Amino acid sequence: MNNRLRNILAGAGIATVGAIGTKMAVDYFKNRGKEEAPAESAGDQEATSAQEVSYAVVKDDSLQKFLDASFGAPGRYVPSRAPKVFDYQGRQYMVVWARDTQKNKNQMLAFIYTPDGKERKMIASVGYTGQETDYNLNLGGTPFAVEVNGKKMTSGQGKTQGTNEVDFVLA
Repeated sequence: MNNRLRNILAGAGIATVGAIGTKMAVDYFKNRGKEEAPAESAGDQEATSAQEVSYAVVKDDSLQKFLDASFGAPGRYVPSRAPKVFDYQGRQYMVVWARDTQKNKNQMLAFIYTPDGKERKMIASVGYTGQETDYNLNLGGTPFAVEVNGKKMTSGQGKTQGTNEVDFVLA
């Protein structure tokens, strides 16, 4: 399982800070800060229950390179919060929070990877400012939701009131 997570990271050009760690999913998704990276000497860990995630802590500069390469405008998206790159119940995901310097708003982007790890599909895009939040969500078939102003949303496209934070959570 962790080999798939490592393959995805390598394919995206993202370097890790340490070994792959595990954590209870509910705690992992609550944390808005950077996760503690397990020591390389600990080796990669695998989730041992359906309530755990295997996660990687990524290097900041490699995340910037990923954003520049993925969205074709170097410097347009600048990371604003620690990303979440993880394996949950056998599927691999990446969630990135960034500042869109062109549109002057924050952005949360969530991707799911194909089983072979070679392709990713965007399953959530949320742009937000204190005045307005726009979203395009396709989280059906996943155990996840996007939380905006205390409300969990899993699908649809539209606008809602503004916010300063958007979280990726268990539905």
